[in-house]
Amino acid sequence: MSQNDTPVSAMGFARCERPERYIQQLVKHWGHKYATSYDEGDGMGMFPFSEHETAALTAHKDGISILLTTAERERNEHMRGVIERHIDRFAFKEAPLTYEWKETKEA
Repeated sequence: MSQNDTPVSAMGFARCERPERYIQQLVKHWGHKYATSYDEGDGMGMFPFSEHETAALTAHKDGISILLTTAERERNEHMRGVIERHIDRFAFKEAPLTYEWKETKEA
């Protein structure tokens, strides 16, 4: 990322019945490639895809919230799709889930 680049963050939400389980499965799945982590107390999975790309998924009683940060908008949009497809694989009984995304302002 150059000095002129501004990180792009997006907040997403997917309603589902078993959010904690899907996040745990995703942490395990991507844990073979990335230094993922899971905090059982918060129901949060962390996904550091690279130095400039991260995702935090948090379980709520009615679904999964997602905070995705990347270096570029196009990459952010691409990674949204990657995350959606992977969650849908684990949520196959209720997939495809509906994802709502909103770009956020960096402070």
